[in-house]
Amino acid sequence: MVTTGETILAALPLLLAGMMLVGLLWPATRAMPIAWLSALVVGYVAWDMPTEWLAAGSIVGVMTAVEILWIVFGALLLLYTLMEAGAFDRINRGFAAVSDDRRVQIVLIGFFLATFIEGAAGFGTPAAVVAPLLLGLGFPALAAVIAAIIGHIIAVTYGAVGTPIVVGIRDPLSAAGFGDVIQAGGFTVTEYSNQVAAWAATYHALVGFVMPLFAVGMVVYFFGGEDRSLKPAWEVAPLCLFAGISFAVPYWLSAWFITAEFPSLIGSMVGGAIVLSVLRAGYLLPDTHWDFPPREEWPDHWVGTIEPGQNGSAPDTEAVTDGGTASATEMSLLKAWSPYLLLVVLLVVTRAVAPVSSFINSSWFVITWSDILGTSLGNSIAWMNVPGFWLIVSAVLAIPIFGMTAEEVTAAWTETAQKIVAPFIALIFVIAMVQVMINSGAHPGAPETGSMIVVLATVTASFLGPAYPFVAALIGALGAAMAGSNTVSNITFGGFQFEAAQQLGLPTQIIVGAQAVGGAIGNLVAVHNIVAAVATVGLVGSEGRVMRYNLIPLLYYSIAVGVLAMLFSYVLFPGLF
Repeated sequence: MVTTGETILAALPLLLAGMMLVGLLWPATRAMPIAWLSALVVGYVAWDMPTEWLAAGSIVGVMTAVEILWIVFGALLLLYTLMEAGAFDRINRGFAAVSDDRRVQIVLIGFFLATFIEGAAGFGTPAAVVAPLLLGLGFPALAAVIAAIIGHIIAVTYGAVGTPIVVGIRDPLSAAGFGDVIQAGGFTVTEYSNQVAAWAATYHALVGFVMPLFAVGMVVYFFGGEDRSLKPAWEVAPLCLFAGISFAVPYWLSAWFITAEFPSLIGSMVGGAIVLSVLRAGYLLPDTHWDFPPREEWPDHWVGTIEPGQNGSAPDTEAVTDGGTASATEMSLLKAWSPYLLLVVLLVVTRAVAPVSSFINSSWFVITWSDILGTSLGNSIAWMNVPGFWLIVSAVLAIPIFGMTAEEVTAAWTETAQKIVAPFIALIFVIAMVQVMINSGAHPGAPETGSMIVVLATVTASFLGPAYPFVAALIGALGAAMAGSNTVSNITFGGFQFEAAQQLGLPTQIIVGAQAVGGAIGNLVAVHNIVAAVATVGLVGSEGRVMRYNLIPLLYYSIAVGVLAMLFSYVLFPGLF
């Protein structure tokens, strides 16, 4: 029987993290070390964890954080390499040249380009990159931020080449008894995490295919002038829905039949190519032209310290072609995209070709620490198999592809190194905290009630009962809103959701899949992501306004996923593990 005192103590590290991150608006680099210390104290005092177990659990967390940061570093390096080479500008011009109608630009740049960047880089990068691109095309700064954040949400579950699933779901469920339960259900942990990814894609595909229309609707309604109307959005509804379906189908197929690393990349690349081809052929273009009101009519809160169009403007549609000779288009689109195409090939080969996969996962290329400090805990980093290695390889190969100078290469590496510092500090402490909580029930002499995570799951499951599936995604969203990361939300609450589903006899893939979706939609109101996005367009101080706007898609997504989770759990797929 779990007591009230045990419940409060088990929740204390998470409550402190939430209070500091959301209530006090402290940065994660300051809040998470304190939350980690609180987990150590609770583990030592209330869960009787020996000091070597506290240290070993923290070390397991540090190793997991290093694996994530290896991916983040590679993702950012490839992105900044393309930026320094001018390839990213060429990609953006290729999208913007199709139409100067703002609604079409939201679909192509705010949705397809943002989802692609999420699949390739993740960790708050899409909004921070796409928002200034839209600003440069003449969007009000506030509209640019909202379009960029809403547009990429469907891709977040598979951001940074599947990190939220590979590291956020698979690795935590390999520890502390979860792995044994999963194997008893007939899966390896890897197979199970791929099942979670597939069900998460099912939620996203059924709910998120309307997000292009949602993003367009938000912009035209709130930034269309005094006479607010959704009519301009309905005029491009066929384009928006076609775009959403063109993304969702390959995205869903990739999650079910390929791997958890590719859905966002494949969905954005295949869907984007389809929609671009259709638009270039003259189909689905709006009959009317829509733009923002004249600049002098904009309210002050629409614009920050950077004037729209200051960073560039939309190119002349007729002057831009794939093989153009104008100075602005010397680089072909194929060449601009080539490093990312190369990345996809490398990832497919290293995962689908058995001899290659076996070689890079051999002991030569895996850093392993077993029985850490005399405990039964351990962890490993397959540094060549982790997507970060192949992201770095692609970035290095991009240097001769684009003929980059030493100054450009140095700038890309320097920018990446600077951007990795804050995530490094935050991730190490948040994941160390979670690992202490997960392993608080694994040491000899642990309480019969189980770990802190098991205690929280037991109490929550008992309180919510049959209604639990409806709120599973909201729990994931809360984690992402606090930490600003789908990966961290999955690490924090993935085991919690699994245990709660077991307690209630619910299909765990459905519930943990809802967690993975919730971790994505929480990014709509994650303070850290919003701060990063508004800073790029000169809107610092407008975070609260952005959060209020984004509550609208958050409520839509969370309610829709909650309804589907109830339907899947009790009506359609109750027999799943």
